[in-house]
Amino acid sequence: MTEAYIVTTARTAGGRRNGALAGWHPADMGGEVINALIDRSGIDPATVDDVIVGCVTQAGEQAFAFGRNCVLASKLPQSVPAVTIDRQCGSSQQAVQFAAQAVMSGTQDVVIAMGVESMTRVPMFSNVQFHMQEGLGEGPFSDRIAARFGTKDFSQFKGAEMIARKYGFDRETLDRFALESHRRATKATEAGAFDAEIVPLAVEGGLHTRDEGIRADATLDSIGSVRLLEEGGMITAANASQICDGAAGVLVVSAAALKTYGLTPVARIVNLTVTAGDPVIMLEEPIAATRRALERAGMKIGDIDLYEVNEAFAPIPLAWLKELDADPARLNVNGGAISLGHPLGASGAKLMTTLVHALHARGLRYGLQTMCEGGGIANVTILEAV
Repeated sequence: MTEAYIVTTARTAGGRRNGALAGWHPADMGGEVINALIDRSGIDPATVDDVIVGCVTQAGEQAFAFGRNCVLASKLPQSVPAVTIDRQCGSSQQAVQFAAQAVMSGTQDVVIAMGVESMTRVPMFSNVQFHMQEGLGEGPFSDRIAARFGTKDFSQFKGAEMIARKYGFDRETLDRFALESHRRATKATEAGAFDAEIVPLAVEGGLHTRDEGIRADATLDSIGSVRLLEEGGMITAANASQICDGAAGVLVVSAAALKTYGLTPVARIVNLTVTAGDPVIMLEEPIAATRRALERAGMKIGDIDLYEVNEAFAPIPLAWLKELDADPARLNVNGGAISLGHPLGASGAKLMTTLVHALHARGLRYGLQTMCEGGGIANVTILEAV
């Protein structure tokens, strides 16, 4: 079985809801990321075997074979196919894993794996809410599912509250983690750590090249003043991920393609893991998935130089750190979704882009990325910088 390599990565800077990227059609954002991957790698666009696009809210402008529409909005020839997948927040991380599996199996040699989400133009849950408003169906959870789990209220917000209580985190602990996310993202931005990652997009007044959600002036008091999402809880909009518009992608190729097209890899994919667990607490699964990934790779957490654990809600990476006995200094070193935004289906490829660049910037070897996902699923990908 052949190895799978990442040749190049790219992401847009995050746009806040109704912010800088509100005027961009999501297919066009996807097309720009595809173009950047082609330009940065120098590969002939016609050699791309497939494009796998993660997207969570497949409705409106993100419907109707959305992945294919990203291809049609790019410089790729119309002969390049595409597919759209939904593994919730891990959609584009799963796109990378599917691309790697295609390459490792020998089925394909050059695959673009990416994700796109405009949470401004296609709001979260709109694919469900519009049907419910029209009285079409009963929603995604059937009576059979409700009978099995005792509820139809599968809520990521309630799951985050459950995890905070289970692992003994109080509101101040969550807020301090959120503040550190903003501080790391501010420091990384000011140091130019994201410059090579970002695909500039034309917006009114110039180019969008800076993640819009970072609050350089954030303080513990300002974060602590944000109201709770539910009475008696600990989760707020300030210690949870930001709604975000954006796109990101990676170019995955085989060893044969490296030689044939004269490409230089930036990372080798070491391990691909996906697991599933309790759909009610929902967001705890990255812990079990990481343990399985490390076991399969014959590694320990101490072997991993940097971790990207998606900051969907502050309790998630905190619980992961606690259970894995991991080093907080290696976690989300350039900030995470609390400061940089969480464009749902794009976040997996976005985190991978940042992880690859951070490993190279520090001269480090191994990186691990994991995401909590709706339904109690989690992906883990282990990379080796080369």
